[in-house]
Amino acid sequence: MNLRDKLRGLLVRLYTRRVEGHLDHAQVPKHIGVIMDGNRRWAKAAGSTTVHGHRAGADNIEEFLGWCTETDVEVVTLWLLSTDNFDRPQEELVPLLGIIEDVVRSLAADGRWRVHHVGTMDLLPPGMQATLKEAEEATADVSGILVNVAIGYGGRQEIADAVRSMLHDAHERGVSMEDLAEAVDVDMIGRHLYTKAQPDPDLVIRTSGEQRLSGFMLWQTAHSEYYFCEVFWPAFRKVDFLRALRDYAARHRRYGG
Repeated sequence: MNLRDKLRGLLVRLYTRRVEGHLDHAQVPKHIGVIMDGNRRWAKAAGSTTVHGHRAGADNIEEFLGWCTETDVEVVTLWLLSTDNFDRPQEELVPLLGIIEDVVRSLAADGRWRVHHVGTMDLLPPGMQATLKEAEEATADVSGILVNVAIGYGGRQEIADAVRSMLHDAHERGVSMEDLAEAVDVDMIGRHLYTKAQPDPDLVIRTSGEQRLSGFMLWQTAHSEYYFCEVFWPAFRKVDFLRALRDYAARHRRYGG
């Protein structure tokens, strides 16, 4: 490392401490959703492979959750694999699934977080399904951050699954379609989402400079704040995270009022 890089690193650390010192924990979002974008572009810029980019992104997850723990965040939703990602070439998809499965195992083994899967389980290979179930069972009594691992997740698919679940529930209880139509409301649908009984995200962070949701938690993010960060996910630093929290704290949330 040359002198310029050393000085740059020192300045970043000093700036990080300054931002952290002025952070009001009372204004920290309780639920953060993260669209971890840019693994492949980071790898391309580094002259490396796509698989290496996905591994580098995975390596950043536990450090990110550590920052969330330090700042009193209670729920984090990590979008690890979308339903659209299944259209990727097998030579990319198969290693990616293995990396994600390793992430789930690592989060469960850490002991600091409660792991919960959100997504369509039927799309996933049997081995990953088993890993997710084992992770949820092993961390069920953990009191730390609730970590939603969004794997095989799509916002439209979640709403379709919620409606299907609601219809099945009504059928099992002997409720007629006419009575269900009269009773259905926002709260009823919400009780059948993957994130039922959880608070909606206060803040959604998307890395890599893209400024769209791409189907992420379409129902739950109706009143969320968004923070779009230019940096690719593998290069996302604590200072970038703190800037997102500072930006969030400076906003006045009106909830349509």
